[in-house]
Order: sequence, then structure tokens, then C-alpha cells
Amino acid sequence: MFDYLIVGAGLFGAVFANMAKKRGKSVLVIEKRPHIAGNVYSEKIEGIDVHKYGAHIFHTNNKQVWDFVNSFAEFNRFTNSPVANYKNELYSLPFNMYTFNQMWGVSKPEEAKKIIDQQRQEIKGIPQNLEEQAISLVGRDIFEKLIKGYTEKQWGRSCKELPAFIIKRLPVRLTFDNNYFNALYQGIPVCGYTKMVERMFDGVEVKVNTDYLENKNKFDDLAKKIIYTGPIDAYFGYKLGHLEYRSVRFETELLDVDNFQGNAAVNYTDAETPWTRIIEHKWFTFGKDENGNELHKTVISKEFSAEWKIGDEPYYPVNDKKNEELYNEYRILAGQEKKMIFGGRLGEYKYYDMDQVIDAALKCADECL
Repeated sequence: MFDYLIVGAGLFGAVFANMAKKRGKSVLVIEKRPHIAGNVYSEKIEGIDVHKYGAHIFHTNNKQVWDFVNSFAEFNRFTNSPVANYKNELYSLPFNMYTFNQMWGVSKPEEAKKIIDQQRQEIKGIPQNLEEQAISLVGRDIFEKLIKGYTEKQWGRSCKELPAFIIKRLPVRLTFDNNYFNALYQGIPVCGYTKMVERMFDGVEVKVNTDYLENKNKFDDLAKKIIYTGPIDAYFGYKLGHLEYRSVRFETELLDVDNFQGNAAVNYTDAETPWTRIIEHKWFTFGKDENGNELHKTVISKEFSAEWKIGDEPYYPVNDKKNEELYNEYRILAGQEKKMIFGGRLGEYKYYDMDQVIDAALKCADECL
């Protein structure tokens, strides 16, 4: 019998498995998909490391987490500086002095601040929805061109129907700073995410193409404790109802050109363009492979946001009041499962950045091992 069965070979499972192995515990990992690394899985196409499930840019202020991932991979110095394309008008993101210069022709912080302050006056009282919240932060012009269309495509709902809290931390800078993440540490693994996660699993037995829920009783008998990182509602057979997610569909193409868009990420913020953004993967590694060779082809991925249904890959939890209440009911049930530990993005129905997943897994390991 194993000490731990880990369901899911994504970041949470990999970190916990690594810590358990280091502390002398026997571990078996099973993964429903045909590969390890969960949504950070990357694969090589013509020497280009392609982020199969969307762009993953590591960023953190947590030195413990940064030191941990650097023990498995060398990171490059990639800095996320996306571009917004609104009907072929290009704007810098996050909102900063370059954006305001492109939007209004201003060059001084006090000029930009004056325009934003004037436009913010449109909203009186406490913002009641995402549209009002956004306008109260950055004004009508930026909302209409850079937020409205993108957000409504992403969530499949009007900005007036979305809760204000989704956009409460919208970064607005009165400096010329295009670094999207205000994080001390940032980069991409030079070897790729899949290789990094593979190294975390060193010495651990991992079985892919193995569905825990199809043979739950059999797998439960294999270990003293189970770390479950799948959807919490699926574990309970959806008996209280389905939690809602947004999903993402990708159209990925290999192009016989050196350079398609000149940037890793370009967001399409108008309502008419069906995709939310295009990722050009080679720019995560500055147009070179892991050996430093120039890449002469390119791979792009168009991202289309979609309503989630069973069978689709769940990406973003819909953290509105209805879903939070349902999750809390499932959490009560989970607390009654003495052998089980629920963790990760799906097990906790929570949007986690990569560093937050790793931090949560390290804390879980410290508490459990």
C-alpha cells in the first residue's frame, strides 16, 4: 500500500509528490490526460516550446516558491508586456503612460490623471457591476476600447451583468512601465514547463491515461491518504449540481514566417474579432530554441473563450455568489471525507496563479507529511 495516491499530475500534484518522496513516503500519481504537467504542459513544434493550454508566464514575489522552481529549471528573463489591438489601433498594457499617450496624445502624468479623473465622475456611489467599476477606475474611453469587448468575449456576458470585484485590481500606472506583472521574479523555464514538472516527479511512479473516478474504489484501496486535484463536484458525482467554469478553445498554426506579430501576446479588445488574443510562442524564449539557435518558423495560437460543459477543459471558475455558495456546500462534504485532501485549482474551485498553486502545495505538504 502506498502512503499517498495523488490524483492529477499538474503543479499541485507534482509539488506534493516531490515533497512526499523527499520525506521518504511512497507515492503513486495517476493522471487522466495522456501527459503530465496539467495546464502548464508544453510541447515542442519545430523547436518552439508551445504552451498547449494557453500562455503561462511564471511570476511571483514569494522567494521560497521562486527558489523551489529554480531547483528544477533555469528561468529566462521574459517580461510580460502584452499589446492591445482595437480595430488595428495598438495600445500598451497594462494601462500606463504609453497607453494614455496612444489614447489621448498626452505626455505628462498630470495630463493623463486629469482626463481619467474627469471621466471617472460619470459613476456616482458604489459601482454595482463590472462596467461601473471599470469606468470608476479608468474612465469611459479606456473602458470602451480596451476592456468592454475583451471582457464580454472572455466571460460570455455583458459587463453590466458581471460582478464589480472581477476588475477591482485593474493596474493603472502613471509611469512608462509595460511590465504587466508587478512581481520581483518573472520568467519562463528554458527547458519548458513539461521538463520542469518531469523533474519534480523524479523517482515517483506516474500513470497517465488513468481515470480515478472510473475506478474510484479500486484506487482508494491502494493508499492510506489521497490527494485529489480534480473537480470537486465531479468527485461527488455532481449530486448538488455543477459548478460553472469558462473554457478556452485554441486554434494553433505553424507558419512558415520568421515573425507573425512581434510580441508574445496580443489581445483583441473589439467585440467583432471572435478570438480574445493571439499568442506567438517563440517570443517567450526571444525567438530562440533552448540551445540558443534562431527559430525561422513560428507557431501562433488563437484563443476563443467558451461556456464550459461536461467534457470540456475547465479553466476559469465563475466565482459569482451562486457558484461560491454551491462550492461551500461541496466543501462541507469534502471535510467529511477523512482519507481525502482536496487541492489545486479544481479541487478548491479557485483561480490560482502558478506560484499560488505551488505555495498551497508546499503548505499542504508541511501540514500533512
